Amino acid sequence: MNNIIELNANLSRNTFGTMPNNIDFDVVFEPTKVSHKKYVMNGMTGEYLDTVGDTFNCVSHPDFFYQVQDTMIEELPQQHLINASCDFRVARNNAWALMDVKLPEVKVNITTNRGFSTDVSWRAIALHGIDGSCSNQVYFGGIEYFCTNGQISGQWDKVRRKNTSGFILAFFIDELRVAKDAFYEHGKRLQVWADTPTNTWQIKQMLESLIPSERKADRMLNLYHEEAAVRGSNVYALYSAMTNYSTYADDRNGFSLRNTGHDTQAVSMWNREHEVSKWVSSNQFAQLVAA
Repeated sequence: MNNIIELNANLSRNTFGTMPNNIDFDVVFEPTKVSHKKYVMNGMTGEYLDTVGDTFNCVSHPDFFYQVQDTMIEELPQQHLINASCDFRVARNNAWALMDVKLPEVKVNITTNRGFSTDVSWRAIALHGIDGSCSNQVYFGGIEYFCTNGQISGQWDKVRRKNTSGFILAFFIDELRVAKDAFYEHGKRLQVWADTPTNTWQIKQMLESLIPSERKADRMLNLYHEEAAVRGSNVYALYSAMTNYSTYADDRNGFSLRNTGHDTQAVSMWNREHEVSKWVSSNQFAQLVAA
């Protein structure tokens, strides 16, 4: 059994690359002077990360992420894992971590009547917190390789798991299979959006009813115009503007993040992805597609 676990760990390292040093540490707990609280610490540096409830427990970042990787290796066809890549984002002094797995060989092609063509590939996002800031979660979505905008949308892409010391991906095999099929359905939906024409007045009205901030809605309209210049005036161009907003936060799109000095940029960008998911699931967006 140990040989199988070791083999799986080696396969995951070869397939997805090495775990970043800054999250490759054991989790250590230490009592506080308050009976119902304890410290959670970085076992490598001795740094105190936060206080948690006395019953809280969790595995380390590598333990969780390697379980996700190993399951994907064991259950997905080998050809799906060709050229797989893995990026990590961290926050809260490395107590919060996000693993973004990209599988470029599992893809759909999106085209528009403007002659634009792009591939959208399958993506799995695993979230893990050792300070009680989040529960173990795995999301599925896509990434457009023309501009590397990340996408999660709707409810089909969410697979949630509680943060427990004995974390086991008991149902992850079935969920992984369902998520892959759902990705292909998502690709069909993206093509419908690419085939659905829009105009500036429709987009402006829709954004104003969807986004409370007038300034933010105006910026999104400008971003839509930039995307439409490449993709054509269609719903997919609007979706690309939204995923641009959730992927970048600088002068390229006018949606820079404020530097609060609290090590939260990765969390803020992840929250933007959820914001876009809500926009795409809204009645306003559905009405735009049906118009």
